[in-house]
Amino acid sequence: MKQNIFKKIISMAMIFSAFVLIFSPVTNVMADIQPDDYWGGQTQRQYVDTNSGLAGGSEARDPRLVVVDIIKLILGFLGIIATVIILFAGFKWMTSGGNEENVTSAKKMLIAGLIGLVIILCSYAIASFVVSNLVTAIAGN
Repeated sequence: MKQNIFKKIISMAMIFSAFVLIFSPVTNVMADIQPDDYWGGQTQRQYVDTNSGLAGGSEARDPRLVVVDIIKLILGFLGIIATVIILFAGFKWMTSGGNEENVTSAKKMLIAGLIGLVIILCSYAIASFVVSNLVTAIAGN
């Protein structure tokens, strides 16, 4: 009975965390919108054209920077998953109640999560280094 309650609580917490992480970037976008924008001060199309960086707007974004943003987004999401795995392994270890089989399973999961996190951080560092040097070499800055 207690395990089912803990599973439900953990599941709900993970779902809530995923929603918060998915929808939190929306607050940064919405911070630039003034109340007048909703009431006709500026049309939505004009707002998107001037602030999205898409072609036809006031400032077109470099496609390389879009790729960098996508890479950062993917690696950030993978980092979040690795962190959740580490937290779940720690929770599993703490609630194992001395059961050696559960402790061993939790240790393996913890080591796998840490290795994954190290790989993700290294790939982020390599990608940032390579892209920044490519942009500098191509742009000549």
